Amino acid sequence: MRSSPSIVPADRLDRDIYLVLEDIGARAGCAWRETDEADTDLETVLQHILSGQYAYPARIVCFNPGEGWSRDATSEVADALARRAADSDADVSSALQAFIAAHATRGFDVQLALPLRSAGK
Repeated sequence: MRSSPSIVPADRLDRDIYLVLEDIGARAGCAWRETDEADTDLETVLQHILSGQYAYPARIVCFNPGEGWSRDATSEVADALARRAADSDADVSSALQAFIAAHATRGFDVQLALPLRSAGK
């Protein structure tokens, strides 16, 4: 069997690449978000999810073309997001809370701020 040449540039073969499947909504469904190559490492994906650039993440996959593997990284990412949310005072959207609750292998142990009502109302 004849093999085809790789479409992956040689200098980018040996690194983990993370891609996010986002739920766009009931009418549009889910789609793999277009992203810049430089933004596909784990750290950047975590930052983008926490900052709201991915409003409704549904699944995260990781692959390494140089090593020839791919895997579902959703639980790994959900665990990392839960740790970061617990360690910081950042606002966590209800959609992100739902993602973490559905996919994390550890509990989401952070006290979220509740809106306070004015005493005069």
